Amino acid sequence: MQAVAERSPLLSTYRQFEQSLPDHPQVVSRLRQKGLASFEAVGLPTQRQEEWRKTNVAAIKRTSFERVGLDAVRLSPDHIQPYLISDCIDLVFINGRYSKEHSRPEDLPGGVFAGSLADALLARPELVQDHLGQHADLKHPFVALNTAFIEDGAFIHVPKGVIVEKPIHVLFLATEEDGSATVSYPRNLFVAEESSQVTIVESYGGFHSDRYFTCPVTEIVGQANSVIDHYRLGQESLAAFHIATQKIYLARDTNFFTHSINHGGALVRNDIQAMLDGEGIHCTLNGLYLARGTQHVDHQMRVDHAKPNCHSYELFKGILEDRARAVFNGRIYVHQDAQKTDAKQSNRNLLLSKDALVHSNPQLEIFADDVRCTHGSTTGHLDDEAIFYLRSRGIGEDAARSLLTYSFAGEVLDEIKLPTVRKDIEEFLFTRLPKGDIVRQAV
Repeated sequence: MQAVAERSPLLSTYRQFEQSLPDHPQVVSRLRQKGLASFEAVGLPTQRQEEWRKTNVAAIKRTSFERVGLDAVRLSPDHIQPYLISDCIDLVFINGRYSKEHSRPEDLPGGVFAGSLADALLARPELVQDHLGQHADLKHPFVALNTAFIEDGAFIHVPKGVIVEKPIHVLFLATEEDGSATVSYPRNLFVAEESSQVTIVESYGGFHSDRYFTCPVTEIVGQANSVIDHYRLGQESLAAFHIATQKIYLARDTNFFTHSINHGGALVRNDIQAMLDGEGIHCTLNGLYLARGTQHVDHQMRVDHAKPNCHSYELFKGILEDRARAVFNGRIYVHQDAQKTDAKQSNRNLLLSKDALVHSNPQLEIFADDVRCTHGSTTGHLDDEAIFYLRSRGIGEDAARSLLTYSFAGEVLDEIKLPTVRKDIEEFLFTRLPKGDIVRQAV
C-alpha cells in the first residue's frame, strides 16, 4: 500500500478506509479490489489521452483531499431546505453518506427499497449484487477510483409491476471541513424491474465557495417494459470538482428519459453512456449547461444501439459567458444487428462573450445498413437582427438579450415533465439573467 500512496494521494488513506468497512458480501469486496487494481494501473488521466485532451484534471492531482465522516459535519434543516424539491420523497446524503436525520423515505409502495446503499448491502444484498458494478467500465479511471471506495450512495429498487407515484429525490451535499478540501465517492444504483415506473431526481450541491471533489458513479437498469424518468441537477460550489459517470442499461420496450442540468462547479465532467440492449426501446437524453467565469464543463456521450427497432434522441444545449469553456463529445454507435435504428443527436451552444469557447464533436458509427441517424452541432452568438427587432418594440437591450437567451434554453426546459424541477430551473434563470423580472413577466 505504500507504493500506492506515493503514486496517488487519492489512495493514501485506502488502508484506513478498508479497516473501517462493515462485513459486506464478498462480491462487493472483490469489486473494490478490482477497482483499486485498475486505478493503480491507469492512474489519473492526462491531456495526452484522446478522451481527456480538452479537460485538464491536474488541479485534482495537486489538491489534498480528506474523507470525512457524517458525524464531522452538522447541517441544520435551514442548510438543506434550499436544495429540496417539493412533493418528493427525500433521500439526503452529506459528503457521500446517508443522513437519516434529514431524509424522508415515506410514502413508498410495498416492496420498493429507496435509501442507503450501505444499508441495502447489509439488509438486502440479494437485490444489490446482481447489478452493482455490472455496467460501469473499470477502464475509466474515475469509475475505478469510485469502485475502490464503494461504501455508500443511493439504492432504489422498484419491483415488477410497481408504479411509484411520488418522485424520489436523491440529494448529495458536500462541504469543506475546517478549511480543508474533502472528497466523496457516491455509488448509486437504480433498478426498475419489468413493467415498473419511477421518477428519480439526482442532484448535487455545495455551499458558497467550499472546496471539495465529488466523484459519483450511477448505474441505472431498466428492465423490460419499464418507464424511468430521471433528472440530474448539478448545483455545485463554484470551487468544486465534479467528475461523474452515468451508465444506463435498458432492456426491450423500455422508455427512458434523462435530463441533465448543470450550472455549478469549477471543473465538471459528466460521462453518460446508454446501452440499448433490446428491441422497441425509446431513450431520450437531454441536457442544459450554463457556465461563466472560468468554469469548465465537459460532457462525454455514448449511445449503443445493440438491437433492432430502437429510438434515441439527444439534445444538449450550452450557454457560456466570460471565459468559460465547454466540451461536448457525442457518439451514436449502431451495432451490426441494430437494423431499423432511429437516432438523432444535437449539440447547440450560445456564446454570450467573445472569450467563451466550446469544443463540440458529434459522431456517428454505423455498422447496420437500414437506419435513420442524424447528428449536428451549432455554436454562435445572439442574433443581432432579433435583438434589434425586440428593441424596436420598446424592450431594452439587456432585457432583449435575456429574452433570447431564455428562449434558447426553453427547448430543453419544455421537455422536463416534472413541474417542480422545471419551475426551479426557470426561477434560477430569471435570477441569473439581467432584467430577469422582465423575462418572467414575458413568459
